[in-house]
Amino acid sequence: MSRYLSSSQAATLLGVSRQTLYAYVSRGLLHAHPGGQARDSRYLASEVERLAASRSRGRKPREVARAALDWGLPVLESALTLIEDGRLYYRGRDAVALSATASVEEVAALLWECEVADAFGDTPPSMPSELAAVQAQWTQGRAEQTLLPLFALACGTDIGAQWRLPLPRRLASCGELVRRLAACLLGSAPSTAPLHLQCARAWRLDEAGAQLVRRALVLCADHELNASGFTARCIASTGASLQAAVIGGLAALSGPLHGGTTARVDALLDALDAHADPAASVRERLARGDELPGFGHHLYPQGDVRAIALLDTLLPAHPRWQQIIDVVRELTGHPPSVDFAMAALRRHLRLPPGSAFGLFALGRSLGWIAHALEQGRNGNLIRPRAAYTGIRPG
Repeated sequence: MSRYLSSSQAATLLGVSRQTLYAYVSRGLLHAHPGGQARDSRYLASEVERLAASRSRGRKPREVARAALDWGLPVLESALTLIEDGRLYYRGRDAVALSATASVEEVAALLWECEVADAFGDTPPSMPSELAAVQAQWTQGRAEQTLLPLFALACGTDIGAQWRLPLPRRLASCGELVRRLAACLLGSAPSTAPLHLQCARAWRLDEAGAQLVRRALVLCADHELNASGFTARCIASTGASLQAAVIGGLAALSGPLHGGTTARVDALLDALDAHADPAASVRERLARGDELPGFGHHLYPQGDVRAIALLDTLLPAHPRWQQIIDVVRELTGHPPSVDFAMAALRRHLRLPPGSAFGLFALGRSLGWIAHALEQGRNGNLIRPRAAYTGIRPG
């Protein structure tokens, strides 16, 4: 069993104040785990010891580079999303509070700094004629496997540079991109209906289901400089089109360590469903050293607020999921992440396999576009330097 240290023990080992200890957590250099008492955290001894050793050695350039890119120090300025004290904000507004009532289109307008009507007009975007011939075939597969090529084809006819367009037309193209992505996900024609209602119609959901989808899309809209948002931003910094930025973000999201985690959570829940006692099954998995995807998040040591907002509605109807969450938290200290919540939402609403990833992608497309717009206004090329570790020239 892992050994944990209290806050005072960790601070003493590191030779820092508790305030500095908490700063290390906020920068991702340490991970805080829930303790036995309210407002008390504990820390893996091995992790604290590694950090103490690295501080005593002094920091080499490659260690600085690694720390900056791996849950480390901020590397870019952005006015879009703030994650602070375990809460998530879009342009200063609490994302969980927004998700209670705001439409997806309203959140898009907030992130893009425009009016809803500027980005989402009354005319649906056109789609390439050849798309219909393959759309039905591709949408039979899982979204994480088929959404990228489908969306790339949908954007292929006008993937040229968009930054020279007048601002009103550029904003309209943002809404068109999101509507195209929705059509690709749902296997339907582009529509001007609110995005959550498009999903509800395609998946035959009632009003409660439609509201759950709306809330999930809002909570997935952006998450600071995650891998896909950073990718979209890098692409936009080259002067490439909005379409290219969204396609790049979607490609990054599909990886199993990012949005593709939802498929791994689905597989975990399938395996646990096969056992009469899911808690015993979790213990067996941990004893074998198997992974438990969908639990723990570096930026939310006390619990992912996005997951909490969704699971508060879902868990009363699914006591087995609550049992799984309780035993994982007891044994590891990790609460569920948004990936677990999205997979749970898919199962609760009986959506097609892969829909958790698809909803994640549709919601996150708002953030990809916001990052592209912000970087486009900035005008700077993102070009970090590498800390070379190879053979030195002779």
